[in-house]
Amino acid sequence: MRIIAGSLRGRKLNPPTTLPVRPTTDMARESLFNILNNYRDYDECTILDLFAGTGAVSFEFISRGAKEVTAIDINNQCTDFIKATSRQLEINNLHVVRTDVFDLLKRAYKKFDIVFADPPYALDKLASLPDIIFEQNILNEDGIFILEHPREYQFKEHPHFWQHRHYGKVNFTFFAQSFDKQ
Repeated sequence: MRIIAGSLRGRKLNPPTTLPVRPTTDMARESLFNILNNYRDYDECTILDLFAGTGAVSFEFISRGAKEVTAIDINNQCTDFIKATSRQLEINNLHVVRTDVFDLLKRAYKKFDIVFADPPYALDKLASLPDIIFEQNILNEDGIFILEHPREYQFKEHPHFWQHRHYGKVNFTFFAQSFDKQ
């Protein structure tokens, strides 16, 4: 696993094999960022990475110049790995929080430009994530929510649905707070 572009391009991430994760493939991450590059200049973006796992998406945002990234995961091994890698890469604008994503969303007080979620595919509440994100009002006015999910889920009828892309077994559905700037 490597960081694809930006100031940290080519740096390898070597998570322990014991992490309970299914990392987003390099190809899928590259495709995701190719889409986002058309809509965002990351310099002023604040990012929330839910179910951060290895932190690969967080590190990719940092490498591409994101102003601030907050990575959330409930697993202590995951958060420890992200923190250690952040120190190793001398990153100072990545905040790592070990907590349950749903508990965090209930008490969220900050808004973000981009929220990315890569939950476990077997998660019971996976389909409710878009509703929770918009009900809790954690996106800025022109914010984007990206949900990685298995192909069994379809969100085209969601009121904030924007677009869907798939790369092999990886599916990304994009939701927008406002369609004025999309």
